[in-house]
Amino acid sequence: MTSTTDAIDSTDNPALPDRPTSLARRRAALTAGIGLLLMAVLAPLAHFGVLENLVVSGDAATTVGNIVADEGLFRLAIATLLVVTFLDIVVAWALYVLMKPVHPTLAILVGWLRLAAPAVFAVALANLLDVANLLGSAGSSALQPDQLGVQVMASVASFDSGWDMSLAIFGLHLVGLGYLLFKSVDFPRFLGVLVVLAGAGYLADTFAIILVPDFEFTFSWITFVGEALLIFWLLWRAIKGFPSETESNGGQLTEPRLAEPSTVAL
Repeated sequence: MTSTTDAIDSTDNPALPDRPTSLARRRAALTAGIGLLLMAVLAPLAHFGVLENLVVSGDAATTVGNIVADEGLFRLAIATLLVVTFLDIVVAWALYVLMKPVHPTLAILVGWLRLAAPAVFAVALANLLDVANLLGSAGSSALQPDQLGVQVMASVASFDSGWDMSLAIFGLHLVGLGYLLFKSVDFPRFLGVLVVLAGAGYLADTFAIILVPDFEFTFSWITFVGEALLIFWLLWRAIKGFPSETESNGGQLTEPRLAEPSTVAL
């Protein structure tokens, strides 16, 4: 007498052991969503709310006067932007956890690009700290006003250039991330397309500054939609879960492999 046993053998699928658990993916989505949301609030407040008001393009004397009058606020803006770089590192890790099942190699590259962008930005940010230290030190009184103004504006210009370079790297990161989102079943394809466009916008802005200095149009002002929607979808997935939680191979639909029928002789 013989009997046949059919069972799902998950150990036959090599993709399953490396796949993050449902809880881990939700936590990663929540971490990335909250991190991006905080960055979306803090960075504009520091840059447009503080720095843009203190730094007057082409007017060194007014810029120096503004920073000296509000040195504490200027330093707070620097500290806020430094926090943004820390958040970027956390977001890079969380997005890697989410995108690794889709394409491990590309997810690593995209993650490193996300880490490279804040690294470049942190170097640029040091220029603003130089300005704060220069204007807040006794040594600034030894400089002539014109010399002081030139040095301050040169440091501010270096900061702007460094930020532009970091945005180009960040844009390349978004292009790769958008591709991964497009290939994943956990996110809508239109989101991947919009994130790619957001990255292309940053790249276009930086290359326009390099190649056409007088070009005033900012592409990223109209291509940022993908970034905003990404925050929403990350938080949504953190709450509702992922469609591929019962699937394998990075969101690709695969049928569970069945063990070969075994014959038991009695």
